[in-house]
Amino acid sequence: MTSTKQGADIGVYGLGTMGSALALNLAENGFDVAVSNREPEWIDDFINEAGALAGRLHGTPELEDFVQAIARPRSILFMIPSGAPMDAMIKAVTPYLDEGDTLIDGGNADFNATRRRSADLDGTGLHFVGMGVSGGAEGARKGPSMMVGGTAHSWAQLRPMAEAIAAKFEGDPCVDHLGPDGAGHFVKTVHNGIEYADMQMIAEVYGILRDAADLPAAKIGALFERWQEGPLSSYLIEVSAAALQSTDAKTGKPMVDVIRDQAGQKGTGRWTLIEALKMGQSASTIEAAVGARGWSSEKDTRVMAEPLLPAGTQDASVPSEDDLEMALLAGRILGHAQGFRILAAASDEFSWDLDFARISEIWRAGCIIRSSLLDDLSDAFRNELPACHLILAPRLRTRLESSIPALRRVVAAAVTSGVAVPALAAALGWYDSMRRGRGTANLVQAQRDFFGHHGFERTDEDGGKHHGDWNSLSPS
Repeated sequence: MTSTKQGADIGVYGLGTMGSALALNLAENGFDVAVSNREPEWIDDFINEAGALAGRLHGTPELEDFVQAIARPRSILFMIPSGAPMDAMIKAVTPYLDEGDTLIDGGNADFNATRRRSADLDGTGLHFVGMGVSGGAEGARKGPSMMVGGTAHSWAQLRPMAEAIAAKFEGDPCVDHLGPDGAGHFVKTVHNGIEYADMQMIAEVYGILRDAADLPAAKIGALFERWQEGPLSSYLIEVSAAALQSTDAKTGKPMVDVIRDQAGQKGTGRWTLIEALKMGQSASTIEAAVGARGWSSEKDTRVMAEPLLPAGTQDASVPSEDDLEMALLAGRILGHAQGFRILAAASDEFSWDLDFARISEIWRAGCIIRSSLLDDLSDAFRNELPACHLILAPRLRTRLESSIPALRRVVAAAVTSGVAVPALAAALGWYDSMRRGRGTANLVQAQRDFFGHHGFERTDEDGGKHHGDWNSLSPS
């Protein structure tokens, strides 16, 4: 369909924190933006506060007027709550649309819902995009990382604007079309799962330094700041360093020391875990991180349990700063490797043909898990990678060879002294499982056949389903 520039380049519906930031980003990059919101009184306030950018923002309270204010074929970005509100919006806006128009869901949506919505619009002449946006409010305003799923038609319309507003890594826009229907939202979900694991591992190292080494927050933050100059360089280490060295103006205490130890979650970590389990993939580091947030909510129980439950601890030397740094590096490599195995399984399951190197690249700037490690991951995927497994890539094997011993020492010291490190321990457990050609599942299969006659494969014969010659249980 021929494009006609009679109206705004794009529409943004939903002027909350993220929607307003993206609208301003688009305007600053030279695009005319129609804006609207369920609460119409927000519109004028938003435009009035936009300053020099107000001339590129066109407020339209009524939904039909909002749609008509956008040049055809239209690209309309919805930054509204996922779930039922998005379904209601599609139903409401569809009568005002024309063939070739594209609806873009920029929220943290369940990719299953995105696939359903794409299928519902298939054949109608309308297009649906699920676009994962990472980087928080600052990223949305200054340059996010964006993961786009949808039709080629939709991407052709959206691409010039998306590439203009995206974060740049050495000039390369951190956005791309990753596949059809729910591909973009799924990649964003796994990004968030890796983010959960990363944050938890950093918190566990903080816990060792606080509880075993008795270091104050500011000193831990200074150490993290030094680590930012090495192989752990990442946005989350930078954030953690700054947070630990911040002071509460009200009390004069370290800011982290006045924060209640209960962590919230919006669901994307759980989604990653659920989908991984559906596809038979290990997500143990993410599971540990999700579990830790769940346990954190039981604050009253933990306070009650502290004087009641025996610790059974032993004296253990506090791990060195070098060991902690290398242990965290090993854990992060293994957490990322699990995340990409989940992406690989989904790519096969849904015929998405995901480009893992490109995903690594668009995560290098703008998003929450941006780090120097992603350069190694991208290189690994662009070169020969045995069985599509990152831990088998030559450069990452070298990194693991130098960091796994430290991870062992740190996990052992933490367990011995009673400091909880569920994510770091899960990373090490997965690594040890993967590095052994012969595991212990043979006994699990024996148990299953003994009590359930489920059958098993033999090591000395190809194929077939066999049953064991089991001894009888002794009388009780």
